[in-house]
Amino acid sequence: MDFGAIKEKINQYKAEGKRAFTSSSFQSHSLVLLHMLSRIDKSIPVYFINTGYHFPETIRFRDEVTEQFGLKTIDLQSEVPKYMQRDGEGRLLFASDPDHCCYLNKTQPMDGVLRTHDVWINGVRADQSAVRAAMKVEQPAPHGAIRFHPMLDWSAKMIWEYQRDFKLPKHPLEEKGFVSIGCEPCTRRLDPAMQEREARWYGLKKVECGLHTELVSK
Repeated sequence: MDFGAIKEKINQYKAEGKRAFTSSSFQSHSLVLLHMLSRIDKSIPVYFINTGYHFPETIRFRDEVTEQFGLKTIDLQSEVPKYMQRDGEGRLLFASDPDHCCYLNKTQPMDGVLRTHDVWINGVRADQSAVRAAMKVEQPAPHGAIRFHPMLDWSAKMIWEYQRDFKLPKHPLEEKGFVSIGCEPCTRRLDPAMQEREARWYGLKKVECGLHTELVSK
């Protein structure tokens, strides 16, 4: 979808009285959607899932972009304290059970947001993973909400061209070889032979945190 179509759809939701929100990891490629939304409606809340494990650079970048774009950014955190996020041997869950770690720190908090909103404007792209390639522009989400994926048909080239045309800032870790940036313990630099999402949870049979597998109504 182009900017005009995205604006029209969001205005339609608004006219229907639907409560919309978006979420963002504040990676460089995420800024395209955030920039467009800032041009359409700055009052749309932007939820940042603060797991407590982000790179310091990501937190600083989030604050800089929030101010530059005039966003209404809201920190979203797990209700389960870190001392309770350990396995039977005392290890933090990201080291022994990353799926459950993602559930407690990402999926469960976002599920709560879906209970109070009608539309989740989500920046997933079909070229990022097989899971995302199977998605549709509009899909039902839990609690009667709708997932709206306006960037689904965008390519990496289109993202780059928008970034160039609007001179968007880049995440500071990109110049150090990081492309797909999540929590610090589960993110590594991208090697030339790796796909973008393989830089996350490297060595594990895991490419999604649960937001796009569990928070989709079957």
